Amino acid sequence: MIVFGTKGYLYQLAMLTLVCGRCGNPSAHALRKRVTKFTLFFVPLFPFSTKYATQCTFCGAEQQVTREQAERLQAQEAGGG
Repeated sequence: MIVFGTKGYLYQLAMLTLVCGRCGNPSAHALRKRVTKFTLFFVPLFPFSTKYATQCTFCGAEQQVTREQAERLQAQEAGGG
């Protein structure tokens, strides 16, 4: 019998101050990376899905972003604005 499946991992990459597109408040947004990995016998082998998103800490709205946008936002945060 072969046991396989998936497991999700959530990484917080940065905290950014942005204006929310839903509530319009300038608030902190968490930049997150969600990775789903294929597992065999409960051992994660390789990622098959990677998604990036920002989540407003004021209203909870989540917006998907591309990998390039996430890298640019991280670079802006590291550069101090």
